[in-house]
Amino acid sequence: MEKFSLDAMAREQLERARSLSARRSATTVYGGHEHRLRQTVIALSAGTSMAEHENPGEATMLVLRGRVRLHGPQAVWEGRSGDLLVMPQARHGLEAVEDSAVLLTVAK
Repeated sequence: MEKFSLDAMAREQLERARSLSARRSATTVYGGHEHRLRQTVIALSAGTSMAEHENPGEATMLVLRGRVRLHGPQAVWEGRSGDLLVMPQARHGLEAVEDSAVLLTVAK
């Protein structure tokens, strides 16, 4: 068994994102290319976005800190700390309304 502090990871990735020119940072918590399940903490400084991209598989996003907007083809969803968003099965993008950290879980 392994144990991770998502709170600590969110804090560390947010600090890193604030110091990088891209204003975002990510680290894999669990999984990888050799696993079906992959969990990644992604941090974005306020105003930073991830361009529209294809859905990588069945996925959810747990907002650990801050506030984000998920843009899909037919709707926009807003998530705040503690919200769980189910990723649309279509192209989508993500925008940080505030300094934010999310846990992206993908099952391929």
